[in-house]
Amino acid sequence: MAKSFQDIMAEARKEIPEASPQQVSELLKNNGKSPVLLDVRESDEWRQGHLEGAIPLPRGFLEIKVETAIPDKNTPIIAYCAGGVRSLLAAKVMREMGYQNVTSMAGGYGAWKNGGFKWVQDFQYTPEQLIRYSRHFLLPEVGEDGQAKLLQAKVLMVGAGGLGSPSAYYLAAAGVGTLGIIDNDVVDISNLQRQILHANDRVGMPKVESAKKTLEGLNPDVKVIPYQAKLTSENIMEILKDYDLVIDGCDNFPTRYLVNDACVLTGKPNVHGSIFQFEGQATVFYPGKGPCYRCLYPEPPPPDMAPSCAEAGVLGVLPGLIGVIEALEAVKLILGKGDSLVGRLLHFNTLTMEINTLKLRRDPECPMCGDNPTIKELIDYEEFCSLRH
Repeated sequence: MAKSFQDIMAEARKEIPEASPQQVSELLKNNGKSPVLLDVRESDEWRQGHLEGAIPLPRGFLEIKVETAIPDKNTPIIAYCAGGVRSLLAAKVMREMGYQNVTSMAGGYGAWKNGGFKWVQDFQYTPEQLIRYSRHFLLPEVGEDGQAKLLQAKVLMVGAGGLGSPSAYYLAAAGVGTLGIIDNDVVDISNLQRQILHANDRVGMPKVESAKKTLEGLNPDVKVIPYQAKLTSENIMEILKDYDLVIDGCDNFPTRYLVNDACVLTGKPNVHGSIFQFEGQATVFYPGKGPCYRCLYPEPPPPDMAPSCAEAGVLGVLPGLIGVIEALEAVKLILGKGDSLVGRLLHFNTLTMEINTLKLRRDPECPMCGDNPTIKELIDYEEFCSLRH
């Protein structure tokens, strides 16, 4: 016999217990086993406000995703919607799926909010942003919360050349809200074989200006702060203080050591990349969580042991590969997801397509981050030449 909607609702009310917002509030104060809150409204309703700590799972995806979101079917669950109807039906379905302890909040979010109980509102996206980042929203590891972290993040790019170009490009595309870029060079036609931020009609333009033009053209959400200057011990700490992490795309050893030391002193992550001819490597130096650059190389090598790309050459695609890895590591750090390259060095040989990962360990004798550091202030290694990638 066919059932009407009223019949289904009547059955649901017989099977599923309901709790008032006041009762839910009391249950949530339980310091022992507080129930899981399940918000079964649509995404646009969720953005307008929700109970703190709730799991968003729209009713249309409930049967598909609930067992992943809440695998333990003995978990106490309080489902809620806007007015208490969808949550009651959702709880009935969950009961049929084997969930033993599901309650529906009577009156839903409307009654909760009107009752003066605490609610929160997440980052508010513009209609264009909802479209731009829609593929990120679909990833559980990113979602709307993760995208908000990206939009609020501040990353300092050291260098707008071979490594900085792809790193900055993909970070801007991902919606990293603030990108500081420091570089004192100008665009040269020889750069264009690998430095994709720049273009032929910008030869002679400062790289930071060219980078700003490209990145803001790609994504107007991104604020690009250009620093047309040489990074030195006199300005790095003032610049670095406004950023969450650093991407080291520099092309010379003096700057590499300066960035490392400043990051150790400030406790900020340093996403590092370097390239030579057909080979590249990437890692993350995170103070307090792994080694620093000086754990590997306590002091810079002699200049004749480190030829520049102008002297040794570089495959144009190579910095693209390593720079994108740097961008990926930065995104993971911002989101707090995945296993970063802290304590690991990824080495890429493009001729053989061999990718090796080497374990790195903190050196207790390291002059910078060791147990008894001997370097207490920043050093400018002026005797070393600039090596351009």
